[in-house]
Amino acid sequence: MAQVETVRGPVEVDSLGLTLMHEHIFVLNEEVRQNYPADYPAGWDEDAQVDGAITKLNAVAARGCQTIVDPTVLGLGRDLHRIRRVADGTDVNIVVATGLYTYNDVPFYFKYRLPGAGETDPMTQLFVSDITTGIADTGVKAAFLKCAVDEPGMTPGVERVLRAVSRAHAETGAPITVHTHPHSGTGREVVRVLREEGADLSKVVLGHSGDSTDLDYLTELADTGCLLGMDRFGIDVITSFENRVDTVAAMCKRGYAESMVLSHDAACLIDWFPQELIPMFAPSWNFLHLFDDVLPALRARGVTSAMIDTMLVTNPRRYFGG
Repeated sequence: MAQVETVRGPVEVDSLGLTLMHEHIFVLNEEVRQNYPADYPAGWDEDAQVDGAITKLNAVAARGCQTIVDPTVLGLGRDLHRIRRVADGTDVNIVVATGLYTYNDVPFYFKYRLPGAGETDPMTQLFVSDITTGIADTGVKAAFLKCAVDEPGMTPGVERVLRAVSRAHAETGAPITVHTHPHSGTGREVVRVLREEGADLSKVVLGHSGDSTDLDYLTELADTGCLLGMDRFGIDVITSFENRVDTVAAMCKRGYAESMVLSHDAACLIDWFPQELIPMFAPSWNFLHLFDDVLPALRARGVTSAMIDTMLVTNPRRYFGG
């Protein structure tokens, strides 16, 4: 039986249950947090933040969610010591990633650490180590890879990260999630590079595909074998609730329930925005929105319980387990 690594250790893939495929526990700028603690939003109380995250995960568990997939990697403030404390306080499985998040250049640490002829990129080596050995000294192993190709497109730095991720995927078999920017069609460029690297596209989520309402674009990507991340429910400032729900329902009607996964791209705490603004521009951006609002709206549009089960249970299981 196939297994998948979680923060608490490996579990059977078939036990993942209902899975939100793109959520964050914390997204933080650790340099700002550590160097300007007095000015950091609402201060920072480590115990209180951990307890708050546990409370939010237990609330989503009460709605039937059994697994959260957290693609927080380098560039987003990953701290597995903190995440282990959260995992210890909840029955929800937390599946974590390795990789690097950038829209343009690689960090200076990697810019001048380049592979020699015939050598493996140092980034790939680190990603493989996170998957096979564990992250830092936590013993927690990453279960998938994450990178980003946003509006700036396939810049040299972004392409280097994507190829490093692809090669770690080839070496380990770990699946991939790529943050994409549908409005500029970067999903197509992601697929091109992944094909050049020989990646198994059935093990790829094209994240944030649900920002688009272009059914032909989404169908084109789904036909490559990739999963579409309809994973920003609650960020209505980018694409409205009605358009997001209508798009998923329309894709289900076209026969693509097996090509989609659902989520919010929410966080227990994200410090990118002043905290008081989040309820103003995204009042439904939380882990419960899918259960309280999205699923009833999908059912009202003719999406069956079997289709919902496919998107929330079967597709994540296939992504991680074969």
